[in-house]
Amino acid sequence: MKTLLLIDIQNDFMPGGALAVSGGDKIIPLVNALIPQFELIVATQDWHPAEHGSFAANHAGKSPFEPIDLDGLPQTLWPVHCVQNTGGALFAPGLDTRRIDRVFTKGMNPRIDSYSGFYDNGHRASTGMGEWLKVQGIIELSIAGVATDYCVKFTVLDALKEGFRVNLIASACRGVNLQLGDVDRALAEMQAAGAVIQS
Repeated sequence: MKTLLLIDIQNDFMPGGALAVSGGDKIIPLVNALIPQFELIVATQDWHPAEHGSFAANHAGKSPFEPIDLDGLPQTLWPVHCVQNTGGALFAPGLDTRRIDRVFTKGMNPRIDSYSGFYDNGHRASTGMGEWLKVQGIIELSIAGVATDYCVKFTVLDALKEGFRVNLIASACRGVNLQLGDVDRALAEMQAAGAVIQS
């Protein structure tokens, strides 16, 4: 079954959002055009509690994008984003959500971040997505969304480790690029791990 996995196409990652990804809105028409080509559509959604440890606002004297240690793992601090049951956590306007068959939320544990749609950043807990996809008989995933150098990358790497074949639709992804070249390095890392990079 041809499966499209959409990563975090949410308001807070769009221009004007709390953690805007440059050009994030530009992928929406591309994704909408892809959807009819697939039989199964799955989406991930950042779904943080307000007290999440990855938010700079929850650490006195810290600023967004500073590195810290969070429960034994390196963590980049972020602006408050995608808080549960807020408008910023909703899927972006214009995204055709009617065909989404299943949504997997992530990042609910305040003590650990979850870039990947499959696991938290320490691989301490699963979102259940990998198990669910395998029950559906899925062996290959096409992936699009934001951000190329964070949630997309870690989802792709985990998908490969879980044994899925992965096609990354690079034209339907956008990255944060905190450091110049981060997106290019992420694409190279995903390709080296076995992902097929499609334009």
